[in-house]
Amino acid sequence: MDNLSFIRETMERATAFTAVPGWGGVAMGVTAFAAGAIAWARPTPLDWLLTWLGAAVVALTIGGLAMRAKARRAGTPVLSYSGRRFVLSFVPPLVVGGLLTAALVRADLHAALPGTWLLLYGTGVVTGGAFSVRVVPLMGICFMLLGAAALFGPASWGDPLMVAGFGLLHIVFGSIIAWRYGG
Repeated sequence: MDNLSFIRETMERATAFTAVPGWGGVAMGVTAFAAGAIAWARPTPLDWLLTWLGAAVVALTIGGLAMRAKARRAGTPVLSYSGRRFVLSFVPPLVVGGLLTAALVRADLHAALPGTWLLLYGTGVVTGGAFSVRVVPLMGICFMLLGAAALFGPASWGDPLMVAGFGLLHIVFGSIIAWRYGG
């Protein structure tokens, strides 16, 4: 029995986290396109901020539910060994993003938010993706490149780069994940 437990644990540790949701990523991207259209017309920085934060909550909910559904279809728990590693690597950059958001808003540095969000989300995707399929870290690097452009480019690039990242990248990479790795 000890040998069987050892073999099972070894196999579990060697597997990649495959519950990254392709179709969920596509839905998250659609959410970002809607948020970009709404946020662009917002008259105040607070309205803009609330629009994007609301979209983030909706998108993360979609992603979490889609991840759970994909894992259930595959007959594996979301919080398997590789799933826990994915979550523990993905979440800290998002927490840092929340803290930096509060600090940047308090300092009235709203123009730095798009770059900060794209960079930190990309960092989370890269670090979490280290325990997933190969295309996931590549998606994170693309987010980070857009984040650098948003951080150091003109402030007017913020919304288009956020739509390109949170919208287009999620749709493109979500489609790839759905096609190559199932749903």
